[in-house]
Amino acid sequence: MVKPPPKKKQRFEKNDSSQKPNGKKRTKFSEAKKTPSDDKQKKPAQVFERVRQPDPAQRRRDDSRPDKTTQLKSLRGIVKEKGKARAELSALEPPRVDSKAKPAALKTKPAALIQAEEHPHKPTTFKIIAGSYEKLLYGLEGTFPSSSTSDAAARPIPTLTPIFIFPAHVGSVRSVAASPSNGKWLATGSSADEVVKVWNLRQRKEVGGLFQHTGSITHLTFPSPHHLLSCSEDGTIVLYRTKDWAVLRVFKGHKGKINCVAVHPSGKVALSVGTDRTIRMWDFMRGRSAGSTKIYKEAELVRWSTTGTKFVVQTLNTIDVFSTSMTLLCQITHTARIQDLCFVARPGQSTGSEVLLVAGEDKKVAVYEEGKLETIANGDEAEEVESSSQSIAYKVIGHFIGHDSRVKALATLPISLPSGSQTTYLTTIGSDGKIHLYDLLDFPPNSDATAALSEPPQVLPIATYDTKGSRLTSLTMADGVPPQTAGKRKRDGEDEGEDEDEDEEEADWTDVSSDEEGSNGDSEAVEGEEEEEEAEEDDGWGGIGAK
Repeated sequence: MVKPPPKKKQRFEKNDSSQKPNGKKRTKFSEAKKTPSDDKQKKPAQVFERVRQPDPAQRRRDDSRPDKTTQLKSLRGIVKEKGKARAELSALEPPRVDSKAKPAALKTKPAALIQAEEHPHKPTTFKIIAGSYEKLLYGLEGTFPSSSTSDAAARPIPTLTPIFIFPAHVGSVRSVAASPSNGKWLATGSSADEVVKVWNLRQRKEVGGLFQHTGSITHLTFPSPHHLLSCSEDGTIVLYRTKDWAVLRVFKGHKGKINCVAVHPSGKVALSVGTDRTIRMWDFMRGRSAGSTKIYKEAELVRWSTTGTKFVVQTLNTIDVFSTSMTLLCQITHTARIQDLCFVARPGQSTGSEVLLVAGEDKKVAVYEEGKLETIANGDEAEEVESSSQSIAYKVIGHFIGHDSRVKALATLPISLPSGSQTTYLTTIGSDGKIHLYDLLDFPPNSDATAALSEPPQVLPIATYDTKGSRLTSLTMADGVPPQTAGKRKRDGEDEGEDEDEDEEEADWTDVSSDEEGSNGDSEAVEGEEEEEEAEEDDGWGGIGAK
């Protein structure tokens, strides 16, 4: 009898839990799902947990959960007035953070962007910086002689020493400004580029350029030691912070070129004028425009008085004096076209005693003083200023003379003399290439002394520097280097390594001064081009005055 072949040994027993009811064996994945302990050991560790996103349609259908607007409306209460409801909603709504949006000013307890600072200590040395058509930047330092060599009875006369002469831009340097109270920063602008260059006057090196504008730079000013304002042909005013040169605000509102900007002594507001024939006020408490007024003529300059109670707007040879309420107080007609003007407090006089200095094409600086309404003699001609709409009047009480051509710009700076007394220096530049320095104490102390004279007094400069033919365009004055105190280092980061770099940079800045004759040759080469440029400017201004 033949025996049947033995049966193969089954891999799984019938009662084994791994065997499926249909006879098929379970896979390893099925076994892993069945044993949680093995699953934890075999699955790789996950860094991010995957969360199931809700369906947008399901989210819209879900009415059990109120949205943000419904919550705010429930908190609002029963308010029927539209204005009050909007105010409560805006107060309850949390602030939105947008990286692209410009920072808005605070609505509660706003602080001024520029804080007014008082610095009672006057510098004992000073710097004069002037720009020219020939792309050169001139730097002079004013120092006093030692007390042993000077007469104690007479006021010391400072000495002007050139410290740097170098080309700063690719075109003519049209605007310069120095930071007040410390004299550390210098900003320059040109008509050929759109860059505001920043220089460190103490270390004598270039810090860098600010590329915020898209037009030529027209005006620069430091309203405080920590802020810089620049305006341009692109119709914008930019506020920078000198700590890191970050842009704090970009003010927009003018429709065209901006000619000048002036900040109130308190630092809370500013005024600007431009080709759109308006005066625009800027609120630095909230960082926005506060309004504008049509004046129906293009203003070139705007200046605040030292007390901040009035301001002047200049067009060609006319000066309009306004109060803070935009009331026209007086109109001054100068004998020649005006190039620059500013208010300055008279040294040695009572608080609030100020004069208006006006530089023009008549080769001198006229000194105007506020007086009563009367017929004022201005030079050889008499002009009637009495009018029903005017409440004050200005009369010429003297002149600062010495230039052989038009006076292009002027600047003032309070100075502490070695004897301990204080005065104010006036610096002027002219198209004749000369830089003149005047002492305001040389001017008669009051108008009664000048009224007794047959002609207004004329004051000559106490110091002069000749650039030998350069056509100067812009001017500023800065404080000198503060005195070193024993056992204390300055906070400007002037470490040992920076001192070594300062010596190298000083050599670079003074390279041009050693070749001063060569620079004069360059000025002759571009003389024809600059004359054509000046003629175009004169024609343009004449056309504006026609309207």
